[in-house]
Amino acid sequence: MQEILTGLIVALDVVALYLLLPDVKQRFLLSMWTALLHMIFPIIGFTVGSWMVNILLQWSNLVSSILLFSIGLQLILSTRNRQTIVIPITILAITASLDTFSVSISFGMLNLEKYLFILSAGIWTFALSYISLYLAKSRLKIKGDALKWIAGMALIIISVYTFIYHIE
Repeated sequence: MQEILTGLIVALDVVALYLLLPDVKQRFLLSMWTALLHMIFPIIGFTVGSWMVNILLQWSNLVSSILLFSIGLQLILSTRNRQTIVIPITILAITASLDTFSVSISFGMLNLEKYLFILSAGIWTFALSYISLYLAKSRLKIKGDALKWIAGMALIIISVYTFIYHIE
């Protein structure tokens, strides 16, 4: 269940970002590309995370807690940055998907179910990014910062839970 929830959480930051882009012409292509990258980066991340478990068996839960906490904090702090930049679709999708790499390293270190997370992240990301790109084009305006705060706080909570579980 944690994998499905985290798949949703990593998709929320994409929603927050894509709600700020009202002029995207290829919404379906961008949504598909982002969803695909939200599945590829975790495969790499799980591999690196599993490798790190073999090296850092005693420290893996602590390291994964720190990584998740850092990602959550970065999402929250990114709400302060208000620059408007024109970015190509591929670069935008890669940038929006990089956090799944870090999250999946943590999951690989915790030996969680990778295929469930990968599938969840891909499905949630596609659906939510397409909906958010559609809503950004419409007159209905939703604040992306609130979603970044929710996603960031959720990752911080997961990191604290992981850290406390490691201590016990």
